[in-house]
Amino acid sequence: MPKDLVPELMARAAEELEREFGLLPDFEPARASDTAGDVMGAVLQETAQRLGDNYPYFHPMYAGQMLKPPHPVARAAYALAMSINPNNHARDGGRASSAMEIEAVAEIAGMFGWSEYLGHLTSGGTMANLEALWVAGQVAADKRVVGSEQAHYTHHRISGVLKLEYGSVAADARGRMRLDALEDELRKGDVGTVVVTLGSTAIGAVDPLPEILVLRDRHGFRVHVDAAYGGYFKLIEDALDEPAGRAFAAIGQADSIVIDPHKHGLQPYGCGCVLFRDPGVGRFYKHDSPYTYFTSKELHLGEISLECSRAGAAAVALWTTQRLLPLKPGGEFARGLAAGRRAAVELDRRLRSDGRIEALTAGGPELDIVVWKMKAATAELATALGQSIFSACAERNLHLALVQLPQFWFGPEHPSSALEGYVTCLRSVLMKPEHEAWLHRIWTELSAVCTEVENG
Repeated sequence: MPKDLVPELMARAAEELEREFGLLPDFEPARASDTAGDVMGAVLQETAQRLGDNYPYFHPMYAGQMLKPPHPVARAAYALAMSINPNNHARDGGRASSAMEIEAVAEIAGMFGWSEYLGHLTSGGTMANLEALWVAGQVAADKRVVGSEQAHYTHHRISGVLKLEYGSVAADARGRMRLDALEDELRKGDVGTVVVTLGSTAIGAVDPLPEILVLRDRHGFRVHVDAAYGGYFKLIEDALDEPAGRAFAAIGQADSIVIDPHKHGLQPYGCGCVLFRDPGVGRFYKHDSPYTYFTSKELHLGEISLECSRAGAAAVALWTTQRLLPLKPGGEFARGLAAGRRAAVELDRRLRSDGRIEALTAGGPELDIVVWKMKAATAELATALGQSIFSACAERNLHLALVQLPQFWFGPEHPSSALEGYVTCLRSVLMKPEHEAWLHRIWTELSAVCTEVENG
């Protein structure tokens, strides 16, 4: 979308919103001083200067962490909603935005094949996962929660907050939960919930969900899918390698799902979403607060959420984005995901053809995250080389990330003593559709930096 078009479209929408309230009596807000505009302008100029002290997250040459700019229509819709500042805790506080949230969440649930469910937006993935594990603790009281050692660290922390015992399950050389290690935990008879990660933070690893569902039939536990990062890849499951594709095909069989629209969903922070397959879990949320809004007899979102005040603007931005870019296979939104996936596969191919670099032994990226380490005699030397390349790339305006990974991921699947421990690796998240077109530039800069560092 051309940059100069956004202000014009925003101005038209703002005029339309003003007309919506045209029947109200005239109202003049408190008059600002004559110098207020000058002062405000100066403060905003200072704000812009301060914001310049950031990495260029919006640019294709930023290929480091899981950071993706919101779509222009999401930014515009968010700003439009902020002129009202709705609160989606209750329909009184956000009548239109609550309805928009319900509709937007229904489209996300439909992406997973759910038409009956309980779900809502949250302030982010951490809160969404907390709600999922809180419900799990209500359903399976005094039972343990287990997840892969590559699951997000907050699951352990959340379990502690909820007074639930948490167990870590070993991962294989592709960062996926080992089924034999999971079965060892299940045989103990005290596991109530298994957290299955579809898109780990470190490398985008996809746990073997279909096989875990078979174990659920045998051992009787809840399956919570943390798809905060990877959930939208459901739309392009046929473009993924077979194990990952099978996992996303089975996601609708989970008991709960978390997805973050503020990652691949083109939304501003914070916008997470939690979904429960059984709408009956809403009974755990019931309350009889005397100060909740009661002007509507319809169920309001505050009655199915642990959070109270929530930004209605986040729901408006998500609804608007999904109206423009529906969540359907083959659509424009899905094509953007596929472009990032192709860029990651191609970067991995180029890395594997470079004799100075070691890619993951067990295979390439499952989603759109690529990791590699520099070849060196020891982990310490490989770490030092990686850190040097990270810094030198940044000087060329190519921004990567660093991640510590098990050494045996770059060697035999069962590590020898020489492959124990961790090594600092380079990591690239190619989640912007533009990364595919910019891959040649990214590779040219990276290769040049490797040569510079190699030559001292």
